[in-house]
Amino acid sequence: MYWAGLRLAVTLLTAIPLPRDKADEPPSRPAAGAAMVWAPVIGLLLGCAAALVLYVFQRFWHAGPLLGAMLAIIVLAALSRCLHLDGLADLADGLGSRKPADQALDIMRRSDIGPFGVAALVLTVLLQVTALTQADALGRGVTSVIAAAITGRLALTWACRRGVPAARDEGLGSLVAGTVHPAIPAALSAAALVGGAAFGLIFVVAVAAGLAASLAVTWLAVRRLGGITGDVLGALVEISAAVCLVVLALS
Repeated sequence: MYWAGLRLAVTLLTAIPLPRDKADEPPSRPAAGAAMVWAPVIGLLLGCAAALVLYVFQRFWHAGPLLGAMLAIIVLAALSRCLHLDGLADLADGLGSRKPADQALDIMRRSDIGPFGVAALVLTVLLQVTALTQADALGRGVTSVIAAAITGRLALTWACRRGVPAARDEGLGSLVAGTVHPAIPAALSAAALVGGAAFGLIFVVAVAAGLAASLAVTWLAVRRLGGITGDVLGALVEISAAVCLVVLALS
């Protein structure tokens, strides 16, 4: 089941093409839960890819911190098919409308992006690039982008823990909501914090801050929408990664 979850995590969270397997269609809730457990590992792989781009452009082509940071964030977005950014924009439109839950969910289903979504999208990406630029100037850009990518995907594991409902009866949210035992994200978070401590206390604070922000957004989604959706999950990735990078930009 966990290997099926890894396959599903790759297809859900990355742009990496895998051959179709009829046995996995449609995915089961246990497989979806396993995919959310694998999410931080996917974050590690994506973070390493972005970090490699940042390092190569800095080390061999002498790109400035701003260009390197921009390229690293572009790599993260491209490797995730920009799905998380799309979720962030949709959630901002839904919550910004101040409509009741059912109407807000209808707004989030639309293919277009409203003013709240555009603002959230632009400001979050700008914040990520600026923070990573500063972190790189402080000499921790490579490790920072990896930490942010892991934190963003670890937020998914927390959001899919038992006790967090789905806002709809269909869609990705209903498939993954409540599929993860709370002990699993707690253990993964402890491992992430221990790993971060190897690079300095600031990394521990950054990961903790990113996860705290994701828990706050999850609480808001449950309160306003009745639970999580695929858009909420995407927004959690971008918000928690941005908060993590902001902390790492501080000296």
